[in-house]
Order: sequence, then structure tokens, then C-alpha cells
Amino acid sequence: MTTSFEVIQKDRKEKLEELKKLGITPYPPKIKLSGELIKISQARKALGKKVLVAGRIWSLRKHGGVVFVDLKDGSGKIQLLLQKKKLGKAFDQFSLIDVADFFAAKGKVIKTPAGETTVDVEEYQLLSKAIRVLPSKWYGLKDVEERYRQRYVDLLLNEDVLKVFITRTEVIKYLRKYLDDYGFLEVETPILQSIYGGALAKPFITHHNALDCDFYLRISDELYLKRLIVGGIEKVYEIGKDFRNEGMDRAHNPEFTMLEFYWAYVDYEYLMKFTESMLANLVKQLFGTTKVSYQGKNLDFAPPWPRITYREAILKETGIDIDEADTEEKIFSEIKKKKIEIEKRGIVGYGATLDALYKKTTRPKLVGPLFLTERPTEFVTLAKRTPNDPRKTASFQLLVAGEEVINAYNELNDPQDQAERWRESEKLGKKGKEEHEAFDEDYIRALEYGMPPTAGWGMGIDRLTAILTNQPTLKDTIIFPTLRPEK
Repeated sequence: MTTSFEVIQKDRKEKLEELKKLGITPYPPKIKLSGELIKISQARKALGKKVLVAGRIWSLRKHGGVVFVDLKDGSGKIQLLLQKKKLGKAFDQFSLIDVADFFAAKGKVIKTPAGETTVDVEEYQLLSKAIRVLPSKWYGLKDVEERYRQRYVDLLLNEDVLKVFITRTEVIKYLRKYLDDYGFLEVETPILQSIYGGALAKPFITHHNALDCDFYLRISDELYLKRLIVGGIEKVYEIGKDFRNEGMDRAHNPEFTMLEFYWAYVDYEYLMKFTESMLANLVKQLFGTTKVSYQGKNLDFAPPWPRITYREAILKETGIDIDEADTEEKIFSEIKKKKIEIEKRGIVGYGATLDALYKKTTRPKLVGPLFLTERPTEFVTLAKRTPNDPRKTASFQLLVAGEEVINAYNELNDPQDQAERWRESEKLGKKGKEEHEAFDEDYIRALEYGMPPTAGWGMGIDRLTAILTNQPTLKDTIIFPTLRPEK
């Protein structure tokens, strides 16, 4: 059965061929009309003057020997008036032009009797023939997937979507300038890595034909950035893509954007104050206030933000004291005693068990913004221990609306301690733990040359943008999110 879309597409292809027969190029390399091309927003202010504008045709209204066209570019929309008495043969050829075609028009800006700012067209040029018709509506569960897959159409039809990505760009520009003004050096580190590291995550594997060996897509920028601290760059950062071969849900995408920075001679306590100032100023700059709403939660980024230790948070929500339940057997016993259900697949070791408990019972309750401090050593293998308790790390996470936005800590610069922790992580991997870290001999060698006291910090750009723009999923802040290929 032929659909209306197929009929329209057939009609447009026929028009395309007719244009060619008339000697009209449907995809010219440039605008041939004389004059300086200006934005539509500028043309709207040029009453009484001749202008040259270009954009996509948004609508057509035909009335005998007159056609009204709405033309839209990135700055706005304007009405065009095409009259047979003025255009002659060119007016008849306009019947081959459709909604969604790209179009240039030259003429005088007038006001119609209805008061509409309009270009009275004297000359026009087809710039690109659109074979597909734009959908009239864009909604429903099925169309959510189509929106992500055909983002080019989504951007055309949903102005709010474009605003999200404009905000995302503004966020990145602000963060880059903020760090640059503090004297940080922006760098680029390898995406293809022979040993993955810097986080607990499963990597993607690819093969390098010339070298005939496998490489991993990086899961974090951390280990290479800290090599640069060893190399004498005392403030360093990178904004780039990371890749993790893990599940997909509203809060995770296999390909995502991270900002990581490393700062010699400061500690995580200093970074908490730095973070408060940086993000509060960002929110104020974007919205004129430190208050935002995210998925029904009212958030205020005005500092200071509350601080709570990991132990205190777990104890408050579950009644389990992790200082007492400090082994895998003990924590499992307490979980069973409290009748708390957690996902056990791939959960091996004390740290992984504790993390599963935290994510099930505690993290959703942490609205924030707040700092969660002193995460256990078992699942922060790259962080320094606290001086008073080696079971805990000198670290913090920023929690906003139950989401982990920032992870930061004092960097472990003791090569022997680092090597031992990686060996323990590899042992857990052999026991079946899905996410574990690999031993990186070159990084240990770098630490043996000496790394100064350093604090490191990482933030997901996609997740922060989702919160600031009130988007329910990361897919709504990633312009082309990862999707299953079309059949």
C-alpha cells in the first residue's frame, strides 16, 4: 500500500526532474543573486530597504497570482510575497518549489495591510530541493526513538531541543574559560589505549591492523593526565569523550563527555570550595539565579552545600554501620538481616557489595547539591586514604537530585600502595567481578619518578546539562546518542 509520504516523495522527485529539464540547478554551489546576504533578524529591521535573505521554506500559501512564503533561518522567520505580475515566468516556475526547500530571495522590505513585515520578492533562487517532507507532528513513544535517530529533524521541529544544545555549548564554554583563567593547561590524551584505567568500567576493544594488537577505547582520562602532573604540568585538564561498554539507561550512555582536571599542591577540601564557586556562578550566569528545577525537585546551587560522609549517609538510610560491617561477609549479613534486595550478578567483594547497597537505598535520597565524602577505599583504588582511617579515602562526590555529577579525591601518589591496590582489583576480576581495574606498569613507573600532592576532579558534561536543562535522560543532552542500528 502506497503511503502519503511515498506519494509526496514521488511528486517531489518528479519536480526535481522537471527543474533539471528547465535548466534550473536544484543544488547550486552558491547564491547567484547579487547583494550581501543578511540574517532574517536583520532583514526584519530593514523596512523600506532592499535585502537578500536565505533559509528554509517553512510554509506556503497560494492565492491566485500571489504566493506567501514563510522563510526561516537560524535567526528567525520572515514572510515573503511573490506576485505573478512582478515575477512573470519565474512565478510559474515557483510551482516546482515546496515546503522544506532551501531558498534565497531578494526584494524590498514592506509592511502588508495586515501589518506583517514582508519581503516583496523581485528575484529568487532555489538553493536545495528537499525530497522528503517534514513530519507535521513529532510525539509519542515510537517517535522518541526517531527523534534521537533523526536529530536533524528533531532540531527543526522542536525549538526547545535546540535550546538544550545551545545551553550545553554555553556550559562547556564557561567551564573551559573558568579553568583557563585559573591557569590550567588544556590537553588531549589518547583515546586508543593499550591498557584501560582510571575507573571501574568495562572497556570497548578494537584491533589495530598495522600493529596487530588490540587496543581499548579509554574509559577515563585520569592516568594520562596524572602522567602530565609527573611531567611538571601543575594544572591540567581535558574535555573529551570516554567510552564504557556497559548498560544503557536514562543516566548512562556508552559514549559520553567528561571534564577532568588535576591540580598539584591542593587537596579535595580545597576542591569542594572551588566546585561550589564554579558551579554556583555557572548556574547564575545561565539563568540569573542559583535556583533550578529538575524533574520536580527544587535545587539551589548557592553555597555552601551540605557535607555528609559515606558512612553517615548509609547509616541514616539503612541503619547499617559500615565501620562495623567492614567485610564482604558482614555487609551481606546486615543486608540480609535488613531484608534489603540488591542485584547480586557480577557483585564480588566488599566494595562492590557496598556500592550496590548505596545505589539501591541511599543515593536516590540525596537531593543536594551536597558533598558525599570519605568513600571506602575498596572502590576508589586511585585515591589517597584518609590519615585517620585507611579504610576510607580523602574524596568527595557531588550529588544532585540523586545523581553523581562529580567525583574527586586526593590522588594516590605512593607507587607501592597503588600497585598493591591494582593487584587486589585484578584478583577480584579473576573471581568474577565484572568491573575491575587493570595493572598499568608504565603508570607505576611514572609514580616512581615522583608525583606531588595532587587533587583530581571529574564531571560528566551530559549529566550536568541534563540537570540544568531539566531533561529526563542523557539522550536528551547528547546530540547523537548511541542507538541500536536500524534494521
